[in-house]
Amino acid sequence: MSVFKSVGPMMLLYLLFLTLLGCIGDDIIMDGVDPVVRITNPIDTIAQGDSYQFEYMYLNEIGVASIPNNVEWTSSNVEVVAISSDGLATGNGAGSSEIKVAVQPGSGVRIEDQISVHVGETTVSSSSLRQGSIQSTSSYRLEGDFTIEQEGTSLTITFADNYVASSSLPGLYLYLTNNPQTINNALEISRVSVFSGAHSYTIEGVNINDYNHLLYFCKPFVVKVGDGEIISE
Repeated sequence: MSVFKSVGPMMLLYLLFLTLLGCIGDDIIMDGVDPVVRITNPIDTIAQGDSYQFEYMYLNEIGVASIPNNVEWTSSNVEVVAISSDGLATGNGAGSSEIKVAVQPGSGVRIEDQISVHVGETTVSSSSLRQGSIQSTSSYRLEGDFTIEQEGTSLTITFADNYVASSSLPGLYLYLTNNPQTINNALEISRVSVFSGAHSYTIEGVNINDYNHLLYFCKPFVVKVGDGEIISE
């Protein structure tokens, strides 16, 4: 006799329910986020007489890169650093200036990002190191510190010794994302196979400023387990 026939339909439903509880059990989360704009290739110093093309990324209400209708670049001190309407900066004289990019999407709310740029002898990029901490947003254990470092076109995510993740989840995956509520438009890094201690992942062709969050999801049921904001040093 078939095992499934002997169990009965009610027991099968109960077993299915227990399986789903392996990931499900957390509240349903809305996937909207606040729109943001950020300068994606910041520099600390620009050489006097040199020019540098700044770039930006605008992320809409669901964390997807899009093109806003209005983009404005400004410098707080054009005698130090001048900047054109399309983000081309020129080092004019000694000192520092705040470089700002502002967008005004259809919602009418003005959104800004800014950096401080010093005029010196050589043009120097900003730090290629970012960091953060992950935490659980579910009933499953997930914690630890991490750093993200850019070397050429490679991005390395390194977790510290204090990293711990529950090993009881089927299909736990790690993502890079700009919307920590969903895996839609996220970059899948890997299925999680290390559940404690130091380890790292290397991703090719990703800029260190492309994403602002790490995201842990139980992939089979698309349920969020935890996240971590990526911040600059």
